[in-house]
Amino acid sequence: MSELIKTWLTASGLSGDLVLPVSAAIGLILLLSICWISFYIAKHQVLQLVHKIVTRSSNQWDDLLVSNKVFARIAWLVPALLLLAFMPYFISENPRLVAALTIFAKVAIAIQVARSLSSLLNVANDLFQESSKEKYLPLNATIQLLKLAIYLVAIILAISILIDRSPIYLLSGLGALTAVLLLVFQDTIKGLVASIQISANKMVAPGDWIEMPQYGADGEVLEIALNTVKVQNWDNTVTTIPTYALISESFKNWRGMSTSGGRRIKRSISIDIASIHFCSSDLIAELNQFDFLRDYLSDKHSEINDFHRQQGIADITNPNSRRLTNIGTFRAYISAYLKNHPNVHQNMTCMVRQLKPTESGVALELYFFSNDINWGNFESIQADIFDHLFAIAPLFELRVFQIPSGYDWQQSHGQTALS
Repeated sequence: MSELIKTWLTASGLSGDLVLPVSAAIGLILLLSICWISFYIAKHQVLQLVHKIVTRSSNQWDDLLVSNKVFARIAWLVPALLLLAFMPYFISENPRLVAALTIFAKVAIAIQVARSLSSLLNVANDLFQESSKEKYLPLNATIQLLKLAIYLVAIILAISILIDRSPIYLLSGLGALTAVLLLVFQDTIKGLVASIQISANKMVAPGDWIEMPQYGADGEVLEIALNTVKVQNWDNTVTTIPTYALISESFKNWRGMSTSGGRRIKRSISIDIASIHFCSSDLIAELNQFDFLRDYLSDKHSEINDFHRQQGIADITNPNSRRLTNIGTFRAYISAYLKNHPNVHQNMTCMVRQLKPTESGVALELYFFSNDINWGNFESIQADIFDHLFAIAPLFELRVFQIPSGYDWQQSHGQTALS
């Protein structure tokens, strides 16, 4: 083609000194035009046709090829390949221009091949995430490591093309830069080691609820990458944590709660010690109407009568006699109430224990698990149970302790004035 252009220019009467530069300019314009037209066809005609075919297809993998721009990045290879292929036919008479364009085309091809492979890795990652049930494999971190390796190879190839040296020559000089490379990529290396350990030990996976107060993280794990772990907090903010921190520092994983189907409730109700006393016969008669207490009171009545008979005690006012207390009966009621509650997990620990007395009264601690792990439902179950206990405590002639407030002082002053 360059010979035809020179022949045409010579026949047109162009001076001999101008034939070569003008021929090179015309050849370059024609070559770039061919590259631009080929790119336009690939980008706007072929690519649109591919998109239509993919849209009609029922397969999922081809949709991922489009969404990850695999075809779009391959389209950029067309002009670079044509530039490299047709260069000898259009500008062969200008070796410097040929050398410069050859370097440009080869570097562009190396970069676009790396970008295309990166997109293909994204497709593989998406397919794996959607089809695999094993969520503990650190594929995302592995994909990022492979991308890093691909881009490093592309950079080495590009540099070797620019300086006209073999890639092996560049690699032989990397030994002296090992310390520098280790320093630069230390986070990447630590992240890779951490991701492998996290996967092997199944420490955390996307979808787990974790708490890491030192990083302000309290929410669901979105992604485990090579260098960072993304956590979406419950206030919809996103916290990023270094991947290596998950094996070097402590964190709380709530996965066990999610998989067990039970969520722990550990809360106490404080009783005013001054309201604790023995149960009178009238109080026992009233409490005997409670279905949850009928069997308990009957068993305790038989147990106490047997004890009195053995000890020869006829009067219950005898200091050596045994009597029921209102707080003990209340504790038995709470235990029976929880064991019959439809929202309490009956296959997990359920108990009511008395804590040591303090200046805030004596606390009855409830330790049990709800059978609904949904946060909203969990809070409703917890509130309903304690609402009931606060309301029913006076029927046991017990007072729930609270620090005196303005209303309490007003009531106290009002009673003093009346007396």
